[in-house]
Amino acid sequence: MADSSFDVVSKVDKMEADNALNQAHKEVEQRYDFKNVGASIEWSGEKVLMKANSEERVKAILEVFESKLIKRGISLRSLDAGEPFASGKEFRIEASMKNGIEQDAAKKINKLIRDEAPKSVKSQIQGDELRVSSKSRDDLQATMALLKGADLDVALQFINFR
Repeated sequence: MADSSFDVVSKVDKMEADNALNQAHKEVEQRYDFKNVGASIEWSGEKVLMKANSEERVKAILEVFESKLIKRGISLRSLDAGEPFASGKEFRIEASMKNGIEQDAAKKINKLIRDEAPKSVKSQIQGDELRVSSKSRDDLQATMALLKGADLDVALQFINFR
């Protein structure tokens, strides 16, 4: 019998992120507390740029964006938001969406699987994703549950379960 396997990835659906940004933009345009403070949120290349005339207002825009991401099913672990910084008379926050599992995180996941998953489970790093395989599908599902319960600093999705 052939080994069963699945891939562990960390990807953000660009369309869902775009929808969340558009919803946040609409809310920022309509809310009374954002009137006359130069509040805006938009794509700036691959990054999300948030602007307002005070540090508190720009942090509030970030909170609105985070709430929209959660409603669209995107984990906040995939949002990498910087600290507010002054730029002229306004404050800005640049945030980017993380795609792919970095090498350090992949090694950490690999070690977790080796140490705590059932013994028949094998994992290997393939670029920015991990392939996990085993003869037993039950062991693979137990490994998925283990990874979901682990406190890792990346958003994980499981694809290609065969």
